[in-house]
Amino acid sequence: MIQLAEKRIVVTGGAGFLGSHLIKRLMEKGCRNAFVPIYPEYDLTRFDAVERLFDEHRPEILIHLAAVVGGIGANRANPGRFFYDNAIMGIQLIEAARRHSVEKTVVLGTICAYPKFTPVPFREEELWNGYPEETNAPYGLAKKMMLVQCQSYREQYGMNAIYLLPVNLYGPGDNFDLESSHVIPALIRKCVEAVKTGREEIVLWGDGSPTREFLYVEDAAEGILLATESYDKSDPVNLGSGMEISIRDLATNIAAMTGFSGRITWDTSQPNGQPRRCLDVGRAQSEFGFRAATPFDASLRKTIDWYLSSTRS
Repeated sequence: MIQLAEKRIVVTGGAGFLGSHLIKRLMEKGCRNAFVPIYPEYDLTRFDAVERLFDEHRPEILIHLAAVVGGIGANRANPGRFFYDNAIMGIQLIEAARRHSVEKTVVLGTICAYPKFTPVPFREEELWNGYPEETNAPYGLAKKMMLVQCQSYREQYGMNAIYLLPVNLYGPGDNFDLESSHVIPALIRKCVEAVKTGREEIVLWGDGSPTREFLYVEDAAEGILLATESYDKSDPVNLGSGMEISIRDLATNIAAMTGFSGRITWDTSQPNGQPRRCLDVGRAQSEFGFRAATPFDASLRKTIDWYLSSTRS
């Protein structure tokens, strides 16, 4: 088991939503030597910046969270950028970790890499049995190539690289920009703004039938650290809660929690995205003892309260 408090750790994306919670947990574990590369000082799409990062900070552990990511709209508007930026960051960082003999590399993938019609619950063995959902395929495939790289580097060079597949995250500090946010923060913002302005209707994409699984960001951070400490195999591992909810039911719940009592109208001219997403989370529990601990309604309330507080300040 790796003692993280004693290691030099670089966390890409450590200033972001998930990363900030991960850094907080590292500090709580006694780690005082974690570095977060910040853009534009370290543009991780540039080879020279990646080299400088490793030369200057000499990480013993690399945790790669950085990603260019968004909801359905952002994926449809930026397929080329989402593919290139995510692929090139991962390729260069993993290669640099190999050349600099990093003790352990932890790479965060995405469940967008799963085939569009993966049997539910998603098992890691199904990852290659089809093409991803079209609206997020460029992003999902770019991240999926990092799994190939981690596994091939382990085979050829003996590199200790692991690959984790987190489900949709949410929690305090999430991105609430309607142009690029995911479904939970987008729903919260729409409902809160409708209440503030007295609007009697909100319009949501699709028909509400798709299902999603969500993982509270603090639970995700804990799962990543448990894997970093204890998991050393080539097989990818799902990180999730094992709970599935339809977008329609999610919207109804958030409307009630935010006090929105108006109409929810579904714009069926817009895409639904992947029909269902729910993970088999057995491997994470058996391999490194991770199980999501935060109840969904309680953590959803924390997320809403954080957003309300942030809009008042």
